[in-house]
Amino acid sequence: MKHHALPADNRPAIYLTAGECDALSELAMSAEHRHPHSSAMLLAELCRAELCQPGELPEQTVVMNSRIDFIDEGTGARRTVQLVYPRDADIAAGRVSILTPIGAGLIGMTAGYSIRWPDRDGRDRLLRIVSVTPPGEG
Repeated sequence: MKHHALPADNRPAIYLTAGECDALSELAMSAEHRHPHSSAMLLAELCRAELCQPGELPEQTVVMNSRIDFIDEGTGARRTVQLVYPRDADIAAGRVSILTPIGAGLIGMTAGYSIRWPDRDGRDRLLRIVSVTPPGEG
């Protein structure tokens, strides 16, 4: 049995607005030839998302341009990143593209949950979200 991907029912629920889900689906499909792996991961996450009205997202849900404070359970390292569209990505400034494995893993998550996600080297990392700051705050 392969262990590189957990079945969807072992992952925490994720929440998105329909508008954001549509925009991200279009982005993932348009980037399939440049980023096939990340696009496929993102599309898989979007397919399992629970869609909400904009005012009905649970508190501290990761949306585009949120700031996410998380701990890598493997190393204990704590990081804060901002989840952005590819054109705004700047890893040195902590702006992580949605079209990266970590970006695809964070979208729709809520604070307090952990997700096991492969890093760029294909190693699984357990990331626990400590807090989420909505866009335009903080």
